[in-house]
Amino acid sequence: MGKSGKAWLEEFTTDEIRELRAIRAHRAWLTLFVNYGLIAASMALVAYLPNVFTVVLALFLIGARQLGLAVVMHESAHYTLFDNRKLNDFVGNWLAGYPIYLSANMYRTHHLEHHAKTWTDGDPDLPLATAFPVSKASMARKVTRDLLGITGLKKLFGTTYLVVKVIRGEEVDSGTLPLRLERRLAARMLVGTVLTNLILFGILWLLGHPLLYLLWFGAWMTTNNLVARIRSIAEHAVVPDPSEPIGQTRTVRAGWLERLLIAPNCVQYHLEHHLVMTVPHYNLPKFHAMMRERGLLDGACVADNYAQVLLVAVT
Repeated sequence: MGKSGKAWLEEFTTDEIRELRAIRAHRAWLTLFVNYGLIAASMALVAYLPNVFTVVLALFLIGARQLGLAVVMHESAHYTLFDNRKLNDFVGNWLAGYPIYLSANMYRTHHLEHHAKTWTDGDPDLPLATAFPVSKASMARKVTRDLLGITGLKKLFGTTYLVVKVIRGEEVDSGTLPLRLERRLAARMLVGTVLTNLILFGILWLLGHPLLYLLWFGAWMTTNNLVARIRSIAEHAVVPDPSEPIGQTRTVRAGWLERLLIAPNCVQYHLEHHLVMTVPHYNLPKFHAMMRERGLLDGACVADNYAQVLLVAVT
C-alpha cells in the first residue's frame, strides 16, 4: 500500500498544492462548452440522420454529458468552479444542476459530510458502497432497470415527492437522495428545473426540432442512471482498505472511449479528489501523474479501466 494517512503530503511542497488548487475560470467555461457542445452535436446527428443507431448513440452521449453537468455542479458545491462565490453558485445551479434536477446548494451539505466521514457510520453515501459486490444476476437487473427507465421513474417521482413535501413545510427523511432538503432551496430547485427544461425545449422548438427534447429527457431517464451507477461503483465499492485515505476510494485510468461515454470531466480521478477535495477537475490528471511519479500510488486502489472495476464488483 502507498503512504498511509497524510504521509503522502510530505512528498509535495506547499507551492505544488497551491498550484494544483488554482481555479481558472476559462477552464470551467471550456468544460461547460464541451459538455453542451457534445449534447448539441448528438441532437444534430439525430436531426440530420435519424435512425435507431444514431438515436441510441445520442442517448448514451447525452446521458454521459448529463453526468458531466453533475460533475460541474459537484465542482461548484466544493467552491472550485469559480473564485466568485455568487458566480460559482449561479453557474453550478442554472447551467449545470437545475437542468438535471439537482441543486448545488442542496447537494453541498450532503457531499461535504461524505468527505468528512468517508467510510464511517456517518457517511451518507455509505450504503452505495457497502451494497457491493453483487451477483451477476443482481447487476443485470440493475442495468435493465436503468435502461428501461425504471430507475429514472423512481428518481423523478421520488425526488419530486420529497421536494414538494419540503416546500409544503413537512418534515421528511431524504434517505439515499443526495440532497439536504431545505424549503427555500427546494422551491428554487423545482422552479429552476422546470424553467431550464422549458428553455431547452423552446430553443429546440425555435430550431424546428422540438422532438429532440425527447433525447434529453430520455437520456436522463435511462443512460444517465447507468453511467451514474458505474461511476458510483468505481468510486467506493470493493476498495482494499476503507480505513486509509489511499485505499478508501478508487481512480480509474479510463481510455478515451470510457471518458466519452462513462467518465466525463476527469471524474475517474476520485482517489486524488478525496486526498485534496479542492483541486479542480482539470488539475486532477496532473495530480495523478505527480502521485504516480513519486511512487505514492504503489499498491493504491487504481484500476486500468471500468471493465476491471466491474469484474471486482460483480461476482
